[in-house]
Amino acid sequence: MKKVMEYHNPVLLKETVDGLNIKPDGVYVDVTFGGGGHSKEILKRLGEKGKLFAFDQDQDALENAIDDSRFTFINENFRYIKRFLRFYGVKKVDGVLADFGVSSHQFDVAERGFSTRFEADLDMRMNQQNTLSAFQVVNKYEEEQLRQVFLQYGELRAAPAMARLIVEQREVQPIVTSEELKAVLKKFLPPRHENKVLAQIYQAIRIEVNQEIEALKEFLEQTPEILNEGGRLSLISYHSLEDRLVKRFIRNGMFEGEPERDMYGNFEVPLKKVNGLTVPSKEEIKINSRARSAKLRIAEKI
Repeated sequence: MKKVMEYHNPVLLKETVDGLNIKPDGVYVDVTFGGGGHSKEILKRLGEKGKLFAFDQDQDALENAIDDSRFTFINENFRYIKRFLRFYGVKKVDGVLADFGVSSHQFDVAERGFSTRFEADLDMRMNQQNTLSAFQVVNKYEEEQLRQVFLQYGELRAAPAMARLIVEQREVQPIVTSEELKAVLKKFLPPRHENKVLAQIYQAIRIEVNQEIEALKEFLEQTPEILNEGGRLSLISYHSLEDRLVKRFIRNGMFEGEPERDMYGNFEVPLKKVNGLTVPSKEEIKINSRARSAKLRIAEKI
C-alpha cells in the first residue's frame, strides 16, 4: 500500500508560478518538489508540448510523483541541476522555481528530527542516504567547528559558550536526542525566547548537515547557463543567509565583491530582477504559518 504523505499548502503559490511567465510549450524545472504543489500549478499552465522536471533529494517526495507524460521526477539534490538535465537531453530551460528550506512534511515527521516540537534522535538529513547527520555534527565536530556552525548559520551570539558546553557534556556521554541537546543548552534558553533560540540552533545544525549554503551557491551559479534568454528564476527564501545570496546573485551575478566595470563604468550581469520583493499576505500567513518568513525574488535571463 502506498504511503500517504502529508504536505501542506505550497507557499506563495500563485505569485511564484506567475513569476515564471509560463509559455505553454516551454520547459520548466521545480527544484524543490516536496508535495508537488508548485509543480501541479505549473502543469496546469503548460500545453501538451510543455515539459516539467522536478528535483527532490528526499526519498519521501518520490511518493508524490505526478502521473503525467509531461512530468519527470529526479530524486537528486538541485546542486546537480545541470548534470541531470543533460542526462535527459535538456541543455536550456524557460524557467526554474525553488522553494528553499524544510518542507512541512519534514517538520511534521517526528523521527526526522527537524522540529523542536518532538523528542527524536538527532538526524535532520534531507537526503536519508547521507552519512552526515545532526548526531555527527553535535558529537564529532571540534569545538571550533561547532562555534563556526552556530555563529555562521544560526547567528547566535552565545556560539562560543554553546560549543564549549556541548564538547564538555559529550565527553561524559554522547548527546543522542533533541531533548538531550535542549537539556545541555538549557541555560541559553530563557523561557520568553526559548522557541526563537532553539529555532536558531536547529537551523544552524540543519544547514550544516545538508550543506545548504554550498548547495544553494552551486545551484545559482548554474542557472544563467541553463536558462534561455528571457527565461525566469522564481526563488523563495526563508532566512537572511539564503535571501542575501539570492539577492546578491541576481544583482551582481556573484556572491562577493562587485563585477568588473568597463571604461564607461557599466558592468554586465546575466540576470535582471523582475518586480520587487514579494512577501505573503496576512491571510496566507494565517492559513500557513510556514509562510511567515518567506521572501520571493524573481529574475530574468538577459
